[in-house]
Amino acid sequence: MVKENRMRYVRFFETDEIFPKKGKVNLLYGARRVGKTTLIKEMLKIRGGTIFEGEGDDIQLRQILNSTDKVLILTAFQDYDVIFIDEAQRIDNIGLALKILIDNLPDVTIIASGSSSLKLSDKTEAPLTGRIITRMLFPMSVLELKKQIGGMHIFQNLENYLLYGMYPETLTAGNAKHKIAYLRELVNSYLFKDILELENVRNSDKIYDLLQLIAYQIGDEVSLNELANNLGMAKQTVERYLDLLEKSFIIKKVSGFSKNLRKEVTKTKRYYFYDNGIRNAIIHNFNLLKNRNDAGMLWENFMVSERFKKQHYLQIFSKNYFWRTYDQKEVDLVEEREGKLYGYEFKWNSKKKKIQKEWLATYANSSFEIINRENFLPFVS
Repeated sequence: MVKENRMRYVRFFETDEIFPKKGKVNLLYGARRVGKTTLIKEMLKIRGGTIFEGEGDDIQLRQILNSTDKVLILTAFQDYDVIFIDEAQRIDNIGLALKILIDNLPDVTIIASGSSSLKLSDKTEAPLTGRIITRMLFPMSVLELKKQIGGMHIFQNLENYLLYGMYPETLTAGNAKHKIAYLRELVNSYLFKDILELENVRNSDKIYDLLQLIAYQIGDEVSLNELANNLGMAKQTVERYLDLLEKSFIIKKVSGFSKNLRKEVTKTKRYYFYDNGIRNAIIHNFNLLKNRNDAGMLWENFMVSERFKKQHYLQIFSKNYFWRTYDQKEVDLVEEREGKLYGYEFKWNSKKKKIQKEWLATYANSSFEIINRENFLPFVS
């Protein structure tokens, strides 16, 4: 059985030395229910000292921090070794309040978390310039799982990950029925909460419909005009919703790569879900892989999302793209890092091993690798 709390604690303390750190405001972003609060509380158990834990929904906490009254704020918090504010985006003046705290209490460890970057980043970036360490927490990663349960268990449970995703509670759920019930509750009750509450988006049905259209286009370029026509919405509204969904850590946008060659596609985007389980819940399909025709989509989405997690947690600084020509030559993921180009193709069917020769011929300083069920583990862990 996966031990959720311990696993996430190990991940951050053994490989991420900068979080949490004194003298900085430590911001932790992540979607709802990925385990942010649990992780921080596990950290605080180890940290010890006098700890304040509060939530952005607390009326009295909001009143004190929103006042931006230096004397009042310091009187309230000067006795703590650690200050942790969860759902900090709900406090209007959180950026200015955190600036007062960090400027006057440099020896205190300050942590703020938010289930969305919709508001928290806007409220903290300007006041806290040079004073922030920002990290993200995603659904569980293969990188974390391998450390706890080993590679063989990853291979044995691979289909479960493709179908039900990597949210902590789906990994610990006893059976498929419980996993599906949890994912449906997550989608219906939590997924859009920040968008609806913080951005005054009233039509959750349109957001849901938009996600359904995106879910069927994994690995394909997305046309904003086509989405707008299908949804009966303005193109600008579709763009706004996609941006909000990305800032809520539900989907991730990838742009086309080009060095200005006329034959390359660059203006369109591709979108991936941060979690396969969310994607399958959106389209109401949890059929086994042998009974569905989108196994390739699931594999590509899983590989891309897991690679992004690895990049973030291990601080692999990379610009990520896809590459496609108008005559249908393509590379699923292109990483540009340290002056080199790395191309990856994702194949669920390991028998398909066609090397993308045009990519290698077009960009001499590049490599190409096919990632399949046999060799994927080093790629994501």
